[in-house]
Amino acid sequence: MIGEPQTRISPMALKVWRIYGVLESLIAAVFVAGAIVLAFIFDWSHLVTVTAVLVFILFTYLFVYLLPMMKWKRWRYEVREQEIELQRGIFIVKRTLVPMVRVQHVDTVQGPILKRYGLSTITISTAATVHEIPALDMEEADQLRNSISQLARVAEDDV
Repeated sequence: MIGEPQTRISPMALKVWRIYGVLESLIAAVFVAGAIVLAFIFDWSHLVTVTAVLVFILFTYLFVYLLPMMKWKRWRYEVREQEIELQRGIFIVKRTLVPMVRVQHVDTVQGPILKRYGLSTITISTAATVHEIPALDMEEADQLRNSISQLARVAEDDV
């Protein structure tokens, strides 16, 4: 029996996910500011303001520090001759096997934040869905994309 996948994604993923968390927190800050302004205008209890600020602090802690760390610790993958195994999830760990014979094409995707940190995400398309391996070093992502593409062609020839 094959164990858990062992290959981790880049540690730089933590930094990228934390940046995403900061951006999400800035959006939350707008709502908190709105709640504070409304509390002032309508002379609501100070409890509304305190609650809004505490929720914002908790939200920021979760999305900037805790969840990215937990997500990175769980995210693993393994590319084998016959399949690709993905493991992810924070509270519920999801393991997926993608048979090579089902792979239709493989892409690398890179947004501005990933590019800034030299990372790419691999997308693996099958007839049913698209699977991702996020935040890999660019060189590793290119090599992995080529490797999966080659293995998928070999698997297709065997069918």
